[in-house]
Amino acid sequence: MIATNTIGWDIGGAHLKAAVINPQGKLIGVYQQPCPLWKGLDQLQLALKRILLEIAPSDNDRHAYTMTGELVDLFEHREQGVQQIINTMALLLPPQFCLVFAGLAGFVQAEQVEARHYPGIASANWLASAAFAAERLGHGLFVDIGSTTTDILLLNDGKVQAQGHTDYGRLVSKELVYTGIIRTAVMAVAQTATDQGQEIGIMAEYFATMADVYRLTGELNEAHDQTETADGAEKSLSASARRLSRMLGSDFLPEELPRWRLFAENIRGQQLQTIERACLHRLNNAHTAASTPFIGAGVGRFLVREIARNLGYPYRDFADLVPGNSDQSGLDAADCAPAVAVACLAMALNQSQ
Repeated sequence: MIATNTIGWDIGGAHLKAAVINPQGKLIGVYQQPCPLWKGLDQLQLALKRILLEIAPSDNDRHAYTMTGELVDLFEHREQGVQQIINTMALLLPPQFCLVFAGLAGFVQAEQVEARHYPGIASANWLASAAFAAERLGHGLFVDIGSTTTDILLLNDGKVQAQGHTDYGRLVSKELVYTGIIRTAVMAVAQTATDQGQEIGIMAEYFATMADVYRLTGELNEAHDQTETADGAEKSLSASARRLSRMLGSDFLPEELPRWRLFAENIRGQQLQTIERACLHRLNNAHTAASTPFIGAGVGRFLVREIARNLGYPYRDFADLVPGNSDQSGLDAADCAPAVAVACLAMALNQSQ
């Protein structure tokens, strides 16, 4: 058999991500394109074509994908979203060489996907990432902080100890926290803040996002921010400060940049506390040992490292679990963990058959 690469895809509602694993299991490329899927399936086709041009796959390369994009309001319901995303992917990827991740059911050949598989396929990318981490490390607390959401999963004896398996169930169990470091609106993170020594209410308006916050704290990798700003304006420090100032009904003055940096730090702290409380909820329910590592993934994993330090746990980076690595355009394995995970898991499955 001709040795081929395995390409993993993570189809989100705002981004399309891909990872290429060579036959030796080494990561040789990571890619991301904006994909505002709520605007139409043509957005997925466009993003897919752009990445395929970069990868230039051979006709024999294998593909595997997972998704969360079925949740966008383009679709009447999630099963319709799964079906239409699969149909769209089939237009550009060879179905005979394509596996779809169906959650607890594992991989299903794209040509053999049936309606009974749709619930397992819907929003299962978190399970792929956590299962791969569990396979590599055995135990830990897997925390993936992305642009929009945070996943928190316990790993034990090489298995994912998930209480919920749907978005609804995971919101109940706090294994899914709907907060991220780029697309999340500031008004969804905090209702009050401290400004100039006093507590003040925050306007419930879509004036600013967490990308503005982390741009002012100096922690935002601009390669990770492929989303339009709340006001459609530029992505500069002063523009971010101006958007944040609107949250308090204020105007931005250049000499007051330190004021808005402090405000950003306050919002950052509130988001960190929300995620830390959810991590503690999972840890307390499981009575884990102090040696349990936090495994950080996603573009916001610098917060995972900080939470692990605050709580006295060791930290492991998802990128360290994958041989090789890639940092073109500022991306690496941990930034696109589900895409890397489905590629690695699918490659292992193909080699075992």
